[in-house]
Amino acid sequence: MASEKITKILDEVKAMTVLELNELVKAIEEEFGVSASAVAVAAPAGGAQGGAQEEEKSEYTVILKSAGAAKIKVIKAVQAITGLGLKDSKDLVDGAPKTLKENVEKAEADEIAAKIKEAGGEVELK
Repeated sequence: MASEKITKILDEVKAMTVLELNELVKAIEEEFGVSASAVAVAAPAGGAQGGAQEEEKSEYTVILKSAGAAKIKVIKAVQAITGLGLKDSKDLVDGAPKTLKENVEKAEADEIAAKIKEAGGEVELK
């Protein structure tokens, strides 16, 4: 049974949005000098480890690095890609660099990157 402190933290994490969780992971990575992806790869035992590394190559994270000069076009593109409302899309663009989509196939990641670049933004695929 988890302690009361751990249970409280888990309840807080459950209440977070995906964007907030992403920010939390990045903050933990920076604070403690660790990488969540390295932990995920190291966690599986034996033969499963090779499968995890192979999976990483087929799934990508699309990160908005900056809005560039055409911020309004980028906000509209982000809104169309993520399905967020206008205010949430604007907040995401204003807070760049931010993750737009995680664990997407190469084709979808390239399509998203093309849409953002066409709108005038700068994108990174990881």
